[in-house]
Amino acid sequence: MKPIPAHAPSPSAVPLDEPVVVRALAALAQDVRLRVFRVLVAAGADGTTPSKLCACLEVAPTTLSFHLKELVNAGLVGQERE
Repeated sequence: MKPIPAHAPSPSAVPLDEPVVVRALAALAQDVRLRVFRVLVAAGADGTTPSKLCACLEVAPTTLSFHLKELVNAGLVGQERE
């Protein structure tokens, strides 16, 4: 899992898509999801694995899976399978 890179033009050049912003902020308004997102941002473009996230955040795999799904649905993280 890793954060989706921000390759957008300057904020003044892009109109604010309020539904997208509201969905992202709503996803981050939950403590576990915010912690997951912060760890992924710190991990950088290479991201990290779900098992490492579970260990780092001390959450059960099913709990992490639920919260990652919400972050993916909000467009905040992406996943790659190896």
